[in-house]
Amino acid sequence: MLSTHRALGPLRILLVLLFAGLVVAQVAILPGTLAHLADEEPDFAYLRWPALAFSIVELLCVQVVIVCTWKLLGMVKADRIFSEAAFVWVDAIVWTMATAWVLLFGAFIFVSVLQPGPGLPVLLFGVVLTGGVLVLLMIVMRALLRQATNLRADMDAVI
Repeated sequence: MLSTHRALGPLRILLVLLFAGLVVAQVAILPGTLAHLADEEPDFAYLRWPALAFSIVELLCVQVVIVCTWKLLGMVKADRIFSEAAFVWVDAIVWTMATAWVLLFGAFIFVSVLQPGPGLPVLLFGVVLTGGVLVLLMIVMRALLRQATNLRADMDAVI
């Protein structure tokens, strides 16, 4: 358990840096980049605002997962991870990831219809598959947490 506690500090630092980077991307980088692309490619300028909204929502989903992970790390540190309270945060992660995946799948369909070449649709298809794997993996991890929580409750009842 000692090595777990040693990893919590650096993990929290990285989560803060990732969260801050996502905020910078949402506020400063994406709007300017999409404005520049709209100027460079006037045929696709109508996609500027939908692409910006999509990107901001997707990054917001990642931020929600970061906050939930932060809360779960606090529960690990306090040795309360195997409790019913953890499921609120795990469920939030699962639903947020599922929402992000549905939006990404919609973007994949939209781009596949719009884009004549195979490059971007194939790349997006790989991202959609990866996202689906991550969502299903989180569902399995939630089930494992449920089993461990039940076992811990049974052990506490015996002791």
